[in-house]
Amino acid sequence: MSKKILIIGGGVAGLSAGIYAAMNGFNTEIIEMHDVAGGQCTAWDRKGYRFDYCLHWLVGTSQGVFHEIWKETNVMNSETEIIDHEIHSCIIDKEGKEFIIYSNIDRWEKYLTELAPEDKESIQKMCTDMRKSALLEPFAAPPELRNPIEYIKILPQMLPVFNVIRKFGKMTCKEYFEKLNFKSERIKTIFFGMYGNRNFSALAFIFMLGWFHQKNAGYIKGGSYPLAQRMVEKFIKLGGTLSFKKKVEKIIVENNVAKGVLLTNGTKIHADYVISAADGYSTIFNMLDSKYISKEIDFAYKNWELFTPIVQVSFGINKVILSNSPIIIYLPKEKLIGKTTLENGYSIMNYSFDTTMAPEGKTTIILRYESPWKLWENMDAKAYKTEKLQIQKDATAHLEKAYPGISEFIEVIDVATPKTDVRYTGVKDGAYEGFMPSKDNMMKSLKMRLPNLQHFYMAGQWLFPGGGLPPSAQSGKWAVQLICKKEKQLFVFKK
Repeated sequence: MSKKILIIGGGVAGLSAGIYAAMNGFNTEIIEMHDVAGGQCTAWDRKGYRFDYCLHWLVGTSQGVFHEIWKETNVMNSETEIIDHEIHSCIIDKEGKEFIIYSNIDRWEKYLTELAPEDKESIQKMCTDMRKSALLEPFAAPPELRNPIEYIKILPQMLPVFNVIRKFGKMTCKEYFEKLNFKSERIKTIFFGMYGNRNFSALAFIFMLGWFHQKNAGYIKGGSYPLAQRMVEKFIKLGGTLSFKKKVEKIIVENNVAKGVLLTNGTKIHADYVISAADGYSTIFNMLDSKYISKEIDFAYKNWELFTPIVQVSFGINKVILSNSPIIIYLPKEKLIGKTTLENGYSIMNYSFDTTMAPEGKTTIILRYESPWKLWENMDAKAYKTEKLQIQKDATAHLEKAYPGISEFIEVIDVATPKTDVRYTGVKDGAYEGFMPSKDNMMKSLKMRLPNLQHFYMAGQWLFPGGGLPPSAQSGKWAVQLICKKEKQLFVFKK
């Protein structure tokens, strides 16, 4: 009989692990607490409109290691349609002036130079750093399975990237912008306004456009929900079992070997291997009772900053509303939505470019903003209901300013809060992408294996500051590669 792999969590990491485990002949079961797979990669339908919670773009839509994973897991196939936007985003500053970020670095450099000719040299330096970052290519194999030859082979092509990492790896965006010494108040207002007041890694900013410049970070038409369902279809077709509405309370461990899980309803499910693609904190500190913690894990969870959770207000508009930019970011003077002060503004994503998101002749528009978990953590039911009503009112007012006259065409309004995210995914403090990439952790990651615990592997975005779908899916693949090595069998994959 084939050995059993039990996977906690049916998000992209869990589905990826499940697909590769089933490909390699393991008896594979995924335990998912929600009634639909996808985790953070999700969307929901309201009166014919689809409100997407996750997908703005996806690294690996045209080439590279991630591209291969997307093909192997059925995220991308012959029927998927990729949309490459010319504009990455548009920023509206406090004075109402427009600032464009183009997806092509050459075009953006030209735009910035025309905007601020006095900063030509600084702009060239910044864009050169970004072009070098476009050469970045992740390793295909997990660290434990790499050999020295792989590092030697990749060194010549990666040398420019390594120099960027060496120079700016320990800088925040603020420090990087100060080093560039921009003279234009316009550029300084935008850059410092977006990134200057937080411990955000300069490398994360530099790498921002690298994939877009190569047209390797497109948007998959249909968004998050169909993406996750294509993975589910592949998993089921391979013979995997997906169990919904079941929540893991504890991971069963005997003599420091993972043996299965105990569900909240008292059911025990035994397995030869356990992979947790669930929330990292819940796994390590609750399901495993804090018994298997390394110094690195302890430090990360105590010191690394988390992503600030978001509120998403989704609108179904009974009219076609077009936009030149898929995302418009507003940096208003100090204002509130509900009880939240908009310290980093808010974004409006207009899905008119994706006809699957709304009925014909209509448009889905989504407004998002950061809202600290402390504001929501102890909010009671009555206050919560009141807050959602106020958010709806305030967000509608902001949408009306962006699109005057739009209010009379609003058919549907849906408010999803950090509490919504926690309820359906279990994510710690609503941190939808885990650890914020800072100057202290941008080039670090946590190990997939916990100290002294056998037959157990971690997967998912909590291993990698910055999170996201590509490393999540890759970690699922890596977990199965490591299990295959443990079982002394050849790891196989099929597209």
